[in-house]
Amino acid sequence: MSASGTPRTRWVAGSAVALAVLFAGAATIASARDEGAAAAPRTPSAESADAGFARDMAVHHQQAVEMSFLVRDRTRDEDVRRLAYDIANTQANQRGMLLGWLDLWELPKTAPDDQGPMAWMSGGHGSHGAHGSPGAGGTAHGGAGFAARDGALMPGMATRTELARLGRAEGERAEILFLQLMTDHHEGGIPMARGCVERCTVGVEKRLARGMVEGQRSELDLMADMLAARGAAPRS
Repeated sequence: MSASGTPRTRWVAGSAVALAVLFAGAATIASARDEGAAAAPRTPSAESADAGFARDMAVHHQQAVEMSFLVRDRTRDEDVRRLAYDIANTQANQRGMLLGWLDLWELPKTAPDDQGPMAWMSGGHGSHGAHGSPGAGGTAHGGAGFAARDGALMPGMATRTELARLGRAEGERAEILFLQLMTDHHEGGIPMARGCVERCTVGVEKRLARGMVEGQRSELDLMADMLAARGAAPRS
């Protein structure tokens, strides 16, 4: 994968993750204070929505970062390169926060043996035994409703074949494929973030998920316009 191995790329991604872990710790402490000093903050369980979202969205985000670095050197179009750079930085930072919370909670970064990706959205487990209806897209996008294929572990994720195509494409062909794949990626990620908004119990994590929904909706509109300018459209 062309750009992901360069020293500058490693420095940017590594620095974003390292800083995000530090910020995650401070944000979690601040959130606990905001929610009231009288009640001690409860640590989510490994089966909770809080932990499930952190694990799954970290994986989902990693692929978005990878695709952004792939297209960066496949085109000279400054608008696409700027979008790819923004997505890579934003999602690397958010991924660092999610992994940082798992470290703070002393929880594994892989799902329990009896849970597949997105099982936390199916209603089988709630954070601290929390109740409520499944998040938006919970049943349709849950682990039981999605069959992983060719490396695409969750809705919206590109397959290995699609990533290889992106890595070979050049110019406008690379731009269109990237915009289509990233549109799919956002459309798969937004229901996950909505699920956390509804199911997660850690305030700072719910706020991050809400920000993901708003940010990715905005990027979906931008990418639709960019595709139209190239005589293309999102994939059905």
